[in-house]
Amino acid sequence: MIAGWPVSRSATSGKTIVDTFILKRHFARIGAELNVVIRPVFPQRFSRPVSQRDRGLRDFELDVKVQRRTEVFTLAVREDAQHELDFVALDVQPKARHLLLMARRPTTLDKFLCGHDERHWFVTGLPNEVRTVRDALEALKPQAVQTAQLARHLRGKDRIRRRNAAFLRQGEWFFLPRPQLEVDERLVLRHEPIQRSGSKPHIVEELYRRGGEAVYVHQRFAPAGLTETEYRRLIQRTAEANGPGWRLMRRNMEVYARGKVRHPDHATITLPGWHLVMLNAEPRSENVVFLD
Repeated sequence: MIAGWPVSRSATSGKTIVDTFILKRHFARIGAELNVVIRPVFPQRFSRPVSQRDRGLRDFELDVKVQRRTEVFTLAVREDAQHELDFVALDVQPKARHLLLMARRPTTLDKFLCGHDERHWFVTGLPNEVRTVRDALEALKPQAVQTAQLARHLRGKDRIRRRNAAFLRQGEWFFLPRPQLEVDERLVLRHEPIQRSGSKPHIVEELYRRGGEAVYVHQRFAPAGLTETEYRRLIQRTAEANGPGWRLMRRNMEVYARGKVRHPDHATITLPGWHLVMLNAEPRSENVVFLD
């Protein structure tokens, strides 16, 4: 059930009705709208065609969708799983427009940060140990960012700013000052994109990369890249992999940015000197790599 509230049945249809009033009220406190959808499960014997989405839906999905030109948080709960689920708002911060949501099952739980960043609403997964919105914001920072803010002795309220003495932030990207960095200007790229898989690119006025490891990349067999040893092993055991489509690239390089950084969903920022580029530590980002 949703947020531990009673589940009743319609006297006319017999279908389950989930009371979402309190959960929606919590989202309203941060200025957001929540739409809860109970998605039915259609057995194969039914004449209605079963879509991939109906067949593959997890017990629930949380997303931000556009409805009538308005962004709305959408919680889609699979009908046969709703009685095993509790959704609890652990921490609501109306001024910051952020909410920490927990989805609890009998044996497992998930946590999400739902909030507003500059121009749009977002939802992101979190480690289970976070307890407050502030914990969530800190958990999303990579280790290098946390180290930098400790070195600068930033106070709590300064740590959540998009611009402070330790870093600048634009969306999921952090930029840490590196004023002593020396670069080969001949290798500087102009108006180069950086992006997380599946997201819109941020366009950097000047970009410089160094280090990393050589990897073989194939759209089908190795989109994240294989080392020389892994590549040789794959083509020996998989005949169809020994063909065209491979590219030799570099993975997990240090990436530095300078100048303007533009993105349609965020205000443009200007980096006056070279800055180390870091992606946030959202749990799904462990599968994100830099490739060039």
